[in-house]
Amino acid sequence: MSTSISPAEAWQRLVQGNERFVAGNARHPNQGADRRHDLASAQHPFAVIFGCSDSRLAAEIIFDVGLGDVFVVRTAGHVLDDSVLGSLEYGVSILGVPLIVVLGHDNCGAVTATKEALETGEMPQRFIRDLVERITPSVLVSLRAGRTGINDMVVDHARETAGRLLESSPVIAAAVHDGSTAVVGVAYRLDEGRAQLVSDFGLGPAFP
Repeated sequence: MSTSISPAEAWQRLVQGNERFVAGNARHPNQGADRRHDLASAQHPFAVIFGCSDSRLAAEIIFDVGLGDVFVVRTAGHVLDDSVLGSLEYGVSILGVPLIVVLGHDNCGAVTATKEALETGEMPQRFIRDLVERITPSVLVSLRAGRTGINDMVVDHARETAGRLLESSPVIAAAVHDGSTAVVGVAYRLDEGRAQLVSDFGLGPAFP
């Protein structure tokens, strides 16, 4: 069963929740026993949030939502792999979610490690190397454009990941094409608590 709201409405719901969080007026909705019981047999989230695993980036908190509201996928540096793509496709094709948010944040350790590896030529060992290799194309986009700051790279990485998601998944690309789903890139400011839209595929002209 799919949610009944549009991609734009889903994004506005997240924006409103983030504004409450920034202002210190979070409502902490849908976190009681009644909500838990209602969700025992099924879920109908209105957004998928694919974010960095950083402990400061808890999606339900920064968007002031609760149980059953968002389907969350997290990896260090929000890097894409087959299991992530499968999870995101599940959100779109099975849960009918109208919005995918790619959520990065300033001072990201994974992006910093990638920048340092490119500057020094020394790659991290073992599986951290895999993370760096997957983030490298985004950092190269920044460097080619003369953007050398970590937080500029974080924005570029969110944008590039959103674009690569559509390139990698025909399922998600088709959902964006027919208007049932949108994919957005978002950069989160740790100090301010604000989530800023940095790219979108499918939200429409009201979201420059």
